[in-house]
Amino acid sequence: MRHMHSYLRSVGLAFGMVVAFTTGGPGARAEQPPRILRAGAAAVDITPTKLPVIVCGSFRERTANRVHDRLMSRALVLDDGRMRLAIVIVDILMMPRERIDDIKRRASSVTGIPVDRMLIAATHTHSAASAMACLGSRADEAYCQFLPSRVAKSIELAAENLVPARIGWGVISAPQYNHCRRWIFRPDRMATDPFGQRTVRAHMHPGYQSPNHIGPAGPADTDLSLLAVQTRDGRPLAVLANFAFHYYGSPAVSADVCGRFGDALAAKIGIKSSQPAFVGMLSQGTSGDSMWMDYSQPAPKRDIAAYTNGLAELADEAYGSISYHDWVPLAMAETTLTLRRRVPDKERLSWARQIVQKVGDRLPQTLPEIYAFEQIYLHEKPKVELKLQAVRIGDLGITAIPNEVYGITGLKLKAQSPLQPTFNIELANGAQGYIPPPEQHVLGGYTTWPARTAGLEVQAEPRIVEALLKLLEQVADRPRRPLVDPPSAYSRAVLASKPLAYWRLGEMEGQRARDAAGRHDGQYEPGVVFYLPGPDGPGLSTGPRGNRAVQFAGGRVKATMKDLGPTYSVEFWFWNGLPVDARAVTGYLFSIGRDGDRQAAGDHWGIGGTERAELTGKLIFFNGNRLKQVLAGRTSIPLRTWNHVVLVRDGKKVTIYLNGQTQPDLSGEVEVTRPAGQVSVFLGGRCDGLFGLEGRLDEVALYDRALAPAEVAAHFKTARAHVISK
Repeated sequence: MRHMHSYLRSVGLAFGMVVAFTTGGPGARAEQPPRILRAGAAAVDITPTKLPVIVCGSFRERTANRVHDRLMSRALVLDDGRMRLAIVIVDILMMPRERIDDIKRRASSVTGIPVDRMLIAATHTHSAASAMACLGSRADEAYCQFLPSRVAKSIELAAENLVPARIGWGVISAPQYNHCRRWIFRPDRMATDPFGQRTVRAHMHPGYQSPNHIGPAGPADTDLSLLAVQTRDGRPLAVLANFAFHYYGSPAVSADVCGRFGDALAAKIGIKSSQPAFVGMLSQGTSGDSMWMDYSQPAPKRDIAAYTNGLAELADEAYGSISYHDWVPLAMAETTLTLRRRVPDKERLSWARQIVQKVGDRLPQTLPEIYAFEQIYLHEKPKVELKLQAVRIGDLGITAIPNEVYGITGLKLKAQSPLQPTFNIELANGAQGYIPPPEQHVLGGYTTWPARTAGLEVQAEPRIVEALLKLLEQVADRPRRPLVDPPSAYSRAVLASKPLAYWRLGEMEGQRARDAAGRHDGQYEPGVVFYLPGPDGPGLSTGPRGNRAVQFAGGRVKATMKDLGPTYSVEFWFWNGLPVDARAVTGYLFSIGRDGDRQAAGDHWGIGGTERAELTGKLIFFNGNRLKQVLAGRTSIPLRTWNHVVLVRDGKKVTIYLNGQTQPDLSGEVEVTRPAGQVSVFLGGRCDGLFGLEGRLDEVALYDRALAPAEVAAHFKTARAHVISK
């Protein structure tokens, strides 16, 4: 089915599907009692009863005087005969750990479900009453008193509704409904942070088709996951869906899409009325850097009903393909993790105190005022404890994270989880802000600015990922899966040509660019981010995530090797995001020389800019600042398109082949200035760091010979790539 991953295989023998048997003769075992899975669900209204109410979710405090639609707490309780657990999804922006712990204690005292077998998460609607102070907003104290008993009540009612049930799950891809909202600025258009420093290389919400930006800073998780529960006779009890879209946007007070989704799905499934009522739940996936807008396209007409209906249609498609199990094992584990906060230094703390004193008793309004108060908070509370959880439901895995989590983090967890499929629920069991991967901190922006909303240590994300993977291993009772860049027809063809080095650039984390040929691993410098969509084509793409590439935003990949000799070839795919009229050289793609050499002696391949009109937008070769010899290709490279290129250096002769053509795009002779002996190669920038690529590279292969035109064409044909904008 369209976009459908099967993920519906039986838990079968490995997980003890119901098997009742007798055998005759002495010592025969008695018939095993059947294992029974029970499930119950309930929804309780948590709409504020006193208006006006404080609403958080913006930099500044807002209030609402009207209820546009109801807020709910939706609970699902499961019991496999050995363990009982509860999963609760609440229509709220976020809740502090202390309030959630209080709710768990209340519900546990009534239901007997242990507090460490409860997962409570926020949907992240930005139109709900405020249950937690956030940036320039206070918590609404009256609502905070009202909320806990109502959420606890949803757990109590779900436990009362337990009946024999069957369960299944599925995943469908919904790429049109979630996109990265954090975009990289052009280097000449960077913005200023609240502390007055020009550090913002990436930021949320660039605007549609922004001329100030290069492209997305990371991948989006586009999986729509479903856990479906029915009675034994097939009556739907509940669906717990998971999707990363942040929120849509609706007037307060409103539950946004997550509040509408359950009714929309119920209508698709054909549920009219039942007792107890069907409960449709939509939990928030790892959407810290993503949202529903596709900023690469023109602005669409806003329509929350159409968006909700589209998601529900896909969910219905997945729902119709689910296979159900009468019993599956349940497991749940949790751990705590203490992390440091990025506290202000003396200078920033002094700055903050001066501003706070000037603000006095009024609410902060400007970004400097808001972040000044946050510096005081971080200074006074330099450490925080997080609660992390993992749940196993048969072969399905769920993680619970008290943060706003980047899409790539969710994809890492899914790729390595021993349970397939796995989905991730963010803002669960607390709210400790954004957790950018370390490489994203370098780019700055709102989701990195130190505050309660993004104040954890730079290494918080890898530490959280590691803790969650250990929990998944614990509940699955088997090891995690390794992170791999799966081979493709194209990669096999390249390796068959015996490259000296082959950097596929499909990494999701770390500082090492792995050499698939096994000899010359490279190193990622700060200013490179991972796992962006790469060139697309049947020969390039494997698995549900497709082919992946790295994005350069001020950094390079560096590798060191022996002298290449007079002849070598470089083959790769490139995508340029910087307009060719932006600067003297649009960007260097590949370079050989000595790191930091101001004379830039060596070979440098790139895209021409404004230095000379005949070079603008063309592939160029430059041999350094002493001789300053330049060759230019014939083809103008379109902005934001993937292109395949092979660069050949054979003594003084220089040749470039573009997009599988056997006729060169560039051919000529220039002097060799490359230093003898051990050299460094640089991907995405020049040896002296000048004019780095503002774009992506993928599948970079280096050969110690000249590739023949027929070999170039064969590799390109194997890729069967769509050389189009992405």
